[in-house]
Amino acid sequence: MTRRLIVASASPRRHDLLRAAGFEFAVVPADIDESPLAGEDAATYVERLASAKAEAVAAGLRSGARGAGVSDVGVPDVVVLGADTIVELDGSLLGKPVDTADAITTLRRLRGRTHRVMTAVAVVTTGTASRESRITSAIRSTEVRFRALTDSEIEGYVATGEPLDKAGSYAIQGAGGAFVERIIGDYDNVVGLPVEVTRTLLRDAGLEDSPS
Repeated sequence: MTRRLIVASASPRRHDLLRAAGFEFAVVPADIDESPLAGEDAATYVERLASAKAEAVAAGLRSGARGAGVSDVGVPDVVVLGADTIVELDGSLLGKPVDTADAITTLRRLRGRTHRVMTAVAVVTTGTASRESRITSAIRSTEVRFRALTDSEIEGYVATGEPLDKAGSYAIQGAGGAFVERIIGDYDNVVGLPVEVTRTLLRDAGLEDSPS
């Protein structure tokens, strides 16, 4: 049976990781409210958002919304991948900064300390004929320790613009990687997509990566 992978994320970092893993896909970014709920912890938050992103895009495809080359090529089954990443420190959720001042404040909190990066991946398998769907999800957590950063290092980094669309206000795969003293866990998880767990979820949904 033909299945097509749709990624409910505009993140170029996730796209790069999926392509490197051998997957072909179309992109349909999800538009959802990403505000945390009162009392919501990091694990609950990222899993809820990853699932909501995947389900929102799957619902749009089931309703007949065109796009992503799905409804116009007769693909009977679609697999939608949603993901979300959050940084947690002392029980606080550190998402994308709202501005440069927020990014500076976040990085000052992280310097010289260990924080957790959590990424949730959700996969919705939906049949365009049966209108039925199935969702599976998984979460991975990685510990990251920053070295003791100076204010000038933080301000110079924020001035580059790199951290302004990143959870926790840094990109480990970019210049922000110089701030990292140690990681315990999956590096790709910090970038934004734990590749091996994603591969397992997609294979369970009936998708195989392309031969290398």
